[in-house]
Amino acid sequence: MSAFIDTHKDAFGVEPICAVLGEHGITIAPSTYYARKTRTPSARTVRDAGLGEEIWRVFHDRELGRGLAGARKVWRLLGREGAEERFGPIARCTVERLMRDMGLQGMRRGPKRVRTTIVDDTAERPSDLVGRDFTAPAPNRLWVVDFTYVPTWTGMAFTAFVTDVCSRRIVGWRTASRMPTELPLDALEMALWTRAREGATDDHGRLEGLVQHSDAGSQYVAFRYTERLTAAGAVASIGTVGDSYDNALAESVIGLYKNECVKHDGPFRTVDDLELGTLSWVHWFNHQRLHSSIGYVTPMEFEQEYYRQNTSRQQQLPGELALH
Repeated sequence: MSAFIDTHKDAFGVEPICAVLGEHGITIAPSTYYARKTRTPSARTVRDAGLGEEIWRVFHDRELGRGLAGARKVWRLLGREGAEERFGPIARCTVERLMRDMGLQGMRRGPKRVRTTIVDDTAERPSDLVGRDFTAPAPNRLWVVDFTYVPTWTGMAFTAFVTDVCSRRIVGWRTASRMPTELPLDALEMALWTRAREGATDDHGRLEGLVQHSDAGSQYVAFRYTERLTAAGAVASIGTVGDSYDNALAESVIGLYKNECVKHDGPFRTVDDLELGTLSWVHWFNHQRLHSSIGYVTPMEFEQEYYRQNTSRQQQLPGELALH
């Protein structure tokens, strides 16, 4: 209301404006207006202004919020950034209020439109070893895999992911212009290479005891794919046909990718542009994005902490993890 009076006071005067507002049920005395203009800002107003600037920075920072984080994660990020050292204890409802006032809102997922799972009814499929229980006691015990479509200016592209259920880390991915067996197979190869580079595999490059869970897509039951899984010491698990809940965690990663990368950073002109965008997003997803399911830490931090707590069985961190 003060802003309204400021706009029109030169033309009509403060007292007449207040009188007209009073006739319309908005009671404000001229003395109240003048007191507001000369009064020293309250401690809460000053704190809100400073905290609002910090919220704006964290929300838009390319390495933190990326313009995607909602109030809950912005609140967590503020804690990690040491904001309470400057502003004192910060309530989540305060962050929600200030974000609402500034018009900041986290990314929301949209609908899925294109079907990528093409079932091969003639192929023999492994049984479901997961039963919708997407938990794992340690890294490399359960991976979930899936792929999705991405429209670009030069045509449709596809991206496949391999995610470690324990840490929520994307350990392998691949972007290509087609979706044959090579697409998810390349993502699997990257995942195996990533873990081998970190020293997680045995001397033969195997991850004994690993279960890899997928949908019933023909790419995941192809002979070449299952043969590579067997060579890596992994066991295949496949959910029931036509039920996305049987691979819900992989579907969740796809949903995050479509909203946080494709929708937020796109549209992409070419498959190469999409590949670079995916690379940037995966790095942020693993190293910067906070995940509520693992205690609001990043996947890399979660794995580092896991290996620290299990030094009695493993005397040092896997090589690449120790570098981060």
